[in-house]
Amino acid sequence: MEAAEIHFADRGFEGTSVRDIAETAGVNLAMINYYFGSKEKLMEAMFARRSAYMTLQLETILANREMGPMEKLETLVDQYINRLLNQPCFHRIMIREQMMNSNHMITEQILQMKRTNSNLTRALIAEGQEAGVFRQNVDMGLLMATLVGTVGHIVSTQHFYREMNDLGEMTEDEFRNHIRGKLSSHIKAIFKAILSNED
Repeated sequence: MEAAEIHFADRGFEGTSVRDIAETAGVNLAMINYYFGSKEKLMEAMFARRSAYMTLQLETILANREMGPMEKLETLVDQYINRLLNQPCFHRIMIREQMMNSNHMITEQILQMKRTNSNLTRALIAEGQEAGVFRQNVDMGLLMATLVGTVGHIVSTQHFYREMNDLGEMTEDEFRNHIRGKLSSHIKAIFKAILSNED
């Protein structure tokens, strides 16, 4: 599945063959067909795997009784940033699939993933509202678009960010650590300003 992610991100679904994936993964072509049945089913399995992991992370945050609502939300922010920085191939595939909207099964998987994660995030916000930490009348759609849009844009166009901020001399690891910290501070400050019930 990791080999498939690399190829789907670079060449798109149509431009990738099962043979390409098998060669990169170092497995027999017949093995892929045996375990997944088709390239379409392989991609569905890849989405299911990533989706299950994202949902598990959110459920774990929500169930944590040692963290307050703001700390939970900040943990969600950091996990989202880390996920996009550590899984750039999957991020590119997600963007492409949402824009093209050509594979009905993948579109349904993305919608279900978004519904599930949105409901869990709403529960987290509701917990903060009930505790009097978060204000009422929060626009969840815009709140999450702020996180997804800001982080997604920076990750997708990081070469421009590096150029505009004179960061071209940084190694990939140095830049990843730098942008992780910048994004984390920026998004958390915005969320606190939007959500905080303090006068």
